[in-house]
Amino acid sequence: MKLLRRLHTYLGCFFAPLLLFFLATGLYQTITPNRQKGTGELGDWKARLTSVHVDQIYPTESATSYSPVLFRGLVVAMAVGLMITLVLGGVMALRYSRKKWPVWLSLALGFGVPVSFLLLGQRH
Repeated sequence: MKLLRRLHTYLGCFFAPLLLFFLATGLYQTITPNRQKGTGELGDWKARLTSVHVDQIYPTESATSYSPVLFRGLVVAMAVGLMITLVLGGVMALRYSRKKWPVWLSLALGFGVPVSFLLLGQRH
């Protein structure tokens, strides 16, 4: 059980920065949608789920108009709540771990590895 708790701590700290990034950018997309495609465009099920993510609506042929206000509010609350939870998890990992360096290393790698992968994926 001790090993599982430690693994959970390190994996959580490793992925927390990337999750925070995607939460923050998803929250930004939710608050300020700016897309080339029209809101509520019909398509296959994948395109409709994309509309839920970007437009906060589920396009159907029978709908005459859409109001994303309720769902958008729920998404904003979820994103803010999860960001707070991630930060609190990092604080708890640092406070309650006997060895602090593996937690700091996990956090540093959580920032460094995604940035490195993005830079390595660029071609000039």
